[in-house]
This record gives sequence, C-alpha cells and structure tokens, in this order.
Amino acid sequence: MSLVTANRQHAIVLGGSMSGLLTACVLSKYFERVTIIEKDRVNHQPESRPGQPQTRHLHALLAMGLKIMTDYFPDLPQALTDNGAVFVDLIEDMHWYTYGGYRQRFVSSLRGAAMSRPLLEHLLRERVLALPQVELIDLATVKQLVTTSEGDAPKETLCERVMGVIVERHQSALTSVSLSADLVVDATGRNSHTPQWLRDLGYESPLESKVEVNVGYATRLYRRNPYDPHSQTLFFYTPEAPKEHHFGGMFPIEEERWMVALGSWHNDSPPVDDHGFLEFARGLPCSDIYNIISQSEPLSEIIPFKFPFSLRRHYEQLSRFPLGYLVLGDAACSFNPTYGQGMTVAALEAVELDRLLAENPAPERLAQTFFRRITKIIDIPWQLAVGEDFRFPQTTGLKPPGIDLINRYIGLVHRVSQRDRIVCEAFYKVANLIAPPSSLFHPRILWRVLRDFQIKNHSNCGSG
Repeated sequence: MSLVTANRQHAIVLGGSMSGLLTACVLSKYFERVTIIEKDRVNHQPESRPGQPQTRHLHALLAMGLKIMTDYFPDLPQALTDNGAVFVDLIEDMHWYTYGGYRQRFVSSLRGAAMSRPLLEHLLRERVLALPQVELIDLATVKQLVTTSEGDAPKETLCERVMGVIVERHQSALTSVSLSADLVVDATGRNSHTPQWLRDLGYESPLESKVEVNVGYATRLYRRNPYDPHSQTLFFYTPEAPKEHHFGGMFPIEEERWMVALGSWHNDSPPVDDHGFLEFARGLPCSDIYNIISQSEPLSEIIPFKFPFSLRRHYEQLSRFPLGYLVLGDAACSFNPTYGQGMTVAALEAVELDRLLAENPAPERLAQTFFRRITKIIDIPWQLAVGEDFRFPQTTGLKPPGIDLINRYIGLVHRVSQRDRIVCEAFYKVANLIAPPSSLFHPRILWRVLRDFQIKNHSNCGSG
C-alpha cells in the first residue's frame, strides 16, 4: 500500500551530507518526489567537499548509527567491506586508555565500522540516489523560503505555510528558480540559515544553548601494515579532566591507512609540523599511538581543525513555527565532535521522522511533535558531551544542575570499567547511544561501582 498522500507529492531536503541523505531516504517512503539541494559540487566518488571541513578528520560511527543505516540499506556493510572499511568489535578491538588505565576488552555484541567519513557518505549517497523518488541538485544555494499565509488569524498567531524555496544554481550562468514543495527539511548543518529566515518572516528565532569548549585538533594519515597484529585495532586516549586535557585517536581506515587525530580542550592544539605532531603524541600518557606513527610512513599533510563551542537550538520551545518545515541534524544541535555522536544522532532523528510520518499527523502538529520528539533524542548525547566538557573549569555556558556530582560518579565508572566487565559493557552501551545514561545508575551497576571504590579505598588506606 502506498504511503504517498495528496499533500505528500514533493519534499525538499536542504543539504546533501549525512543527515540530509538519511532524511531523503525516509522521505522517499512518503513522498512521490524528493529533491536534495546541495551547495557544493557532488561527484560520484568519496570526497571531502569545500562545505565540509570536518570530513577530513576522524569520525566514529557508533553501534546504533551502524544499525540504523543497515536497517535502511542492508547491503551497506558488505559495500563498506568491499571498499576496505574495517569492521570491529567495539569493545574487544578498542584499546581505550583513560583515567590511568585501559578499559576491559572482551568479545561483545557491539559492532562498528572504521572508515573515512567520505567513503561512508559516498556509499550512503549512492544508495539514496538509486531510490527512484530521489534526485540531487548540486551547485545550488537556497536563498529564501517561499511562504503563504493560512487562515484569518491575527498576524501574531498566524503560521505561514512553507510552499518551497528560491534557489540560485551556479552553472555556466547564475540562474534563480523557485521550487515548490509540500515539505521542506533543513539539514544544512551548524551554519543553518533557518534562524535568520524565521526572523525575516516575523517569527522568533529559537533560543540557543552554547557551551564553549575551544577544542582544537589535527589529523594525519599514515600507511598501515595489514600484517601487523594491531592493524585492525582502534586506539583511543581520553584525558582525566581537569588535570589532563590532551586526547588522541587512531583508527584503521580503507586503503590500508591509519587516520590519526591528536587534540586538546581549551586552546592547546597540537603543532602541525612533523616533529611537533610526533612530540605531542609522545606526550600522551599511553604510548600506543606514538609507537605506531613514529615507525609509519605519513601519507598526508597535517590538517588542523577548530571547534569553538557546542550549539543547541531549542526549536521545541517556539510557540509559532511555519507549517511544512522542519529542522534536524547539526542544524538543530551540533555536538563537540570528540565524542563522535553527530552521525548517529542524525540517524536517530531520521528514524523518528519516519515514525512520525507513518502516523500521518495533521500539518499543524507536524513540526511541534517532531521537535518535541527529537528533543528527547538530543538530550542524551548533549548530557553526555556537556557533562564531560564541564570537567574543565575553562568551559563556559549553561552548566546543568548537579553535573559536578554526576561527574564524580562517572569518574568512578571510568576507573571501574578497567576492572569490571559488567560496568565496562554498561558504559560502552551508553557511549554508543544504545542505552540511556540513567542505566549507569541502575542498582546493579551502582552497587558494583561503589563496591569497587570501597575496596580500592580500603586497600589504599591499608597500604598507607
């Protein structure tokens, strides 16, 4: 039975990156036509486009993200394998050093894939564009929304309907066209123009939450020996804040390469010269990354990246919002990328959009319901990221109440995960957005954490 209805003929997605592609996939189930509008040129190959500065850096696809993408495209894991991606057990194959030791490693059900972001996006894009309902218009910039008023209510309570967009196409000559649509979805990312467009239409723009972290990191590719016993291992170091603030990650990716990222919170970025980059790696509390890259051939320049603040736009708090318009992905909330949550959160939001459209809500309820639902999705990774960021006294922004007490407990969880398999697995499930943070406070986990703390405390007192 077709899910397309009379008011679901054409949908437009603004932005052709991961969130836009996943959104287009969902919309293709409910609309006769779906058009993706992307400002950059898009080629049929893995690439990092000018509008995607972060795609040249280390990305993590969490277990939940991989599951969702596989649910929509069951052949994606095989395609990733065929193109050199490395599939791993996210616990057994992860060497994660933090709080003075390595987390436990054991066989688990948490599956992940390590590859470059351009490869993953390319394979996903090829599958989305193969859907008969979906087309892509690249080299196109959306200049404004096309709206029309609905009803006779006073202007201060009236909600316009978005009827489409005005697009400038950058071809041999600049042309401007109007595209009509029954639904427009903004997936343009952190630099979304929606707040300004709302103000232009006489609406309030959403309140914003900013948490300034001033993260800086640098990435380099190295040749990976496929015969090395650690060639399919993920290496990760995260600091014991606030006394440590450097971090590092090294993942195996396609074409027998290592992707290495080194960085720091609060304006202490790694050097971008050969010697300085290596010395930064040597200075980490664990030697895994340095030992490998000091003996490996560099395959790229050292690429720096700055991330000043996490940004959340609270669309769920708006009392008025245009009909036929939605916002998701980084356009709604962009997280500190060191936690690797972005792609998976975008996938979870796409699933929520799928569920909502299947319910066929009234047009006037669509945006309000959608924003309310994705708020529950965003709350969890935002809580995880912001909680960790506020371990540093230099972090500024709205600090969640009780976060210092929670951080003290999570610090114990980090340490106990080095010795207790059950606590370790519970932590990894939360980190991969499979379980909520509250699961770490389940009596079964709480008891094991506090018992371990008491044993260690008693042992330290006895040795004194």
